[in-house]
Amino acid sequence: MQDDENRNSEHPLGLNALAQAHDVWPQLNEDQRKEKFKSLNRTDAEELFLNLSASHQAELIVDMTMLEIRSWLRLLAPDDAADLLQEVEVDKKEELLALLDPQTKREVSALLAYAEDKAGGLMNSRFIRLRPNMNVDEAISYIRIQAKTQVEIVYYSYVLDPEQKLVGVVSFRELFASTPNKRVDEIMHTDIVKISVDLDQEHIGQIFSKQDLMALPVIDHDNKMVGIITFDDIAEAVQEEATEDIHKIGAVETLDAPYLEISLTEMIKKRGGWLLILFIGEMFTASALGYFEDEIQRAVVLSMFLPLIISSGGNSGSQASTLIVRAMALGEVRLKDWWRVLVREVATGLALGAILGTIGMLRIYFWPWKEQMYGKHYALIAVTVASSVLGVVLWGTISGSMLPFILRRFKLDPASASAPAVATIVDVTGLIIYFTAASLILKGTLL
Repeated sequence: MQDDENRNSEHPLGLNALAQAHDVWPQLNEDQRKEKFKSLNRTDAEELFLNLSASHQAELIVDMTMLEIRSWLRLLAPDDAADLLQEVEVDKKEELLALLDPQTKREVSALLAYAEDKAGGLMNSRFIRLRPNMNVDEAISYIRIQAKTQVEIVYYSYVLDPEQKLVGVVSFRELFASTPNKRVDEIMHTDIVKISVDLDQEHIGQIFSKQDLMALPVIDHDNKMVGIITFDDIAEAVQEEATEDIHKIGAVETLDAPYLEISLTEMIKKRGGWLLILFIGEMFTASALGYFEDEIQRAVVLSMFLPLIISSGGNSGSQASTLIVRAMALGEVRLKDWWRVLVREVATGLALGAILGTIGMLRIYFWPWKEQMYGKHYALIAVTVASSVLGVVLWGTISGSMLPFILRRFKLDPASASAPAVATIVDVTGLIIYFTAASLILKGTLL
């Protein structure tokens, strides 16, 4: 009991200091995070530092002395150090690079040559290397040496030829299950899933989800193995990609920091641009209404159903665009699948439009005060609304599903086919469909 009290008194924040820091970290501002970090003892501070994002790590060390920065930088694996350096100002990168030991500096410099969202920028250049002519006993001893000196992540052993080209991979279970004198090339797998240094993080995440692997080898343009990407390396990157897509689907520019850390001015900039574009787009709705002003004056009852018609098309378009954008992100739908998607969405749009249109028609036809509300031509109005809903829902579904393909065809991000953008497009065309149907069906009666 006395020992527990002593340990508690030595710890600035008590026995749960590290857990507390983890829990409250996202809610703290920059100054509070620095204060919390300084209050931890060195062991807890190191554990917290290693589990922080690169942006938060950079935030903590930026005001430290060079000696302090050196001690924290040298805790990091080369890929993590490269991520941190990506977060600092350009003129400070060389200064911080100089604080690393020569080998780590070379590895980090090589990683910095690649884009952050490519395999080369995400990989760890330290991995278990074996030669094909080793026996199992030699391989196990060699793995022990590498694990002690330079390799932090040990999932698989990669078998390289003298030119550093990947020829096979061996799991540790297979090594330990084999006889000591058996050669590595006799037990290694040559059917290897490997990725190029130029592959983007979205596709890497798709490969991980399909292959159920803990790590993937990365090869350069000469087919030489230069690193590995582990599942935890890509997890954060995949989360960033998903967050970016969600922001775009909501018609918001991607936030560069957590929500509570974005300044009011920056938040307005991020959201105002898209809102302005959508607002200008909606102005065409007013123009369309002006074009059909005579029809509205002659049949004021038609205006009662405008919100219903517009929202039906916008909702169906938003649904379709969201489904297709996500399917593209997961690799379930490719550019060449546009025709299959179109056929499927036409059938879906017709079915959904028919269901909604029928409900709308029955609502008008069987309403107790239908003649007082809609006049003696309520049956024709019911048919007009039903046919308009069918047309608008069908058009919304087609527009929402095809717009991501059009953007992908022109090398643009399909996520830009946001639900608000699709709804705005369908609003204008929905009015045209509605009043065109009304002109045809109500001609000679109300119009």
